Amino acid sequence: MKDKVKYILELPIFEAESRLEEDCDIIGLKFTENKIEEAKQLLKLLLPRIKKPLMIAGTGNDSVDRIILPELINILDRECIIAYADENTYKEIVPSVINGNHTLVIRTPIDINLAKEMNILTSDLGLSLDKIIIDTDIGGLGYGLEYGYSIMEKIKLEGNGGDKYLNMPLISFAAEETAKTKEAKDENLVMFLEIASAAAVKAAGADYIVLNYEQAVKTLRGLA
Repeated sequence: MKDKVKYILELPIFEAESRLEEDCDIIGLKFTENKIEEAKQLLKLLLPRIKKPLMIAGTGNDSVDRIILPELINILDRECIIAYADENTYKEIVPSVINGNHTLVIRTPIDINLAKEMNILTSDLGLSLDKIIIDTDIGGLGYGLEYGYSIMEKIKLEGNGGDKYLNMPLISFAAEETAKTKEAKDENLVMFLEIASAAAVKAAGADYIVLNYEQAVKTLRGLA
């Protein structure tokens, strides 16, 4: 059976050049608060070389992302996934997403009602519902994954049941959450934790899964 999940390989912007040919469905470029101007210039150089669909991921710092994500969007020469906006940044980010006809990841903290509310708020600003991807910001394996799993299931059920504000694809940043665990300090263990967390969210109904390791992508494809 063909695997319907789209695997995003998230690459730090300054490490991406040598990894663009690795196995994945979507290339993710991750930005940090360091060397932002240099990162913008590198993005301009990398865009012609990237042949796969693209996701642009901000720093995770709201005060930075509300400024830097619109600037990065203005550099883009194609439709991309933009990750992410939340309750603190969506007003600044949504207009640029609309202007570029991009798709926006909306992050809310493991709550079906908050997810729906944010989708309503962003659509009120003019973002089409079919341009939204839901991120429930669930924890990694052993750090709230079980509860997050149930929230993802509920969102899928409500969306499939006719709630238009929840009938969007789900994305899980499995690698990001795994990296937060103390076990991830063990380099021999971190990829296996990433695979385990990703397998769980895949079973819960994730449509996009963000990973750090090419081997994790290959392993998960084998679970289809």
